[in-house]
Amino acid sequence: MRVPLPRALTARQTSRLPFTFIFERHIHTSTPKMVQYVTGEELVEIIRSDKVPSKDYLIVDVRDADYRGGNIKGSFHLPSEKFEQNVQGLVSKTKDVPLVIFHCALSQARGPKAARDYENIRNAADGVSPAEVYILRGGFTQWQRRYKDHADLVENYDAAVWKYY
Repeated sequence: MRVPLPRALTARQTSRLPFTFIFERHIHTSTPKMVQYVTGEELVEIIRSDKVPSKDYLIVDVRDADYRGGNIKGSFHLPSEKFEQNVQGLVSKTKDVPLVIFHCALSQARGPKAARDYENIRNAADGVSPAEVYILRGGFTQWQRRYKDHADLVENYDAAVWKYY
């Protein structure tokens, strides 16, 4: 259960709050719904199921230059630096897709922001069916650690890019 923050906090007060609390509050300021996460294992089940990519679900990768080195197989790449200009088109393109999953490298900033922006715009759009919007917990960094050797889950993998992660 989230407790609303007071309107103004001093630096001393915020320094005593856990980082995740501050971060979660920031993420949820424009949407009353809690951000939903999907684990890597849950996403593997979706990918390996009989669900059809781009019809039953879509994985949206919002990494920028860090996209180089591999990606989740079948994901749609829309860099965060271009996301704002292209989110309306993404909503139009995915208007009937019931499950949309976002991620960036760690799914701590770009992925959650893109998911929130997408969900807000999609919910406000006319003629668009509702969707479940999720964020991949741990992002691609965690995903590549676990699934880099699975050709059905990762494509364009370059071990040299990830050797320090």
